Amino acid sequence: MKAANLSPHAPLAERLRPRNLGEVMGQQHLLGEGMALRLAFESGQPHSCILWGPPGVGKTTIARLMADAFDAQFLCISAVLGGVKDIREAVEKAEAVRTGLHPQRTIMFVDEVHRFNKAVKSLINQRLRKLLVQFLVLPHCSMGVKHG
Repeated sequence: MKAANLSPHAPLAERLRPRNLGEVMGQQHLLGEGMALRLAFESGQPHSCILWGPPGVGKTTIARLMADAFDAQFLCISAVLGGVKDIREAVEKAEAVRTGLHPQRTIMFVDEVHRFNKAVKSLINQRLRKLLVQFLVLPHCSMGVKHG
């Protein structure tokens, strides 16, 4: 979301969210010179990835910056609140912009993806791989907890 589009009533965290890579603090192992995500940003070639970490480390910010940098539609799904219906709707939106008058990529942000059951994960793999949608998976697992 661009700063100009923010409501004056937006939460403080949203108003303070970095708007470009230069404003991101930390994450040098991903965004430093010669690192994987920095190279993707510089090349204009996004790739699917998994971002992992506790709340507040910049996973959402990096995903939004990728969508802006690659002129991609940004779709956000929460595995805690969503299901198959949400995945199908997201795929339809991705297909619509990919084949529309002004074709555009889609970056899909899936928060807490480990909470989806196997059937939903299978649907994601089948449909999104065909579309070549960039898929950002953002799990947060507690230490010592195994998620399938």
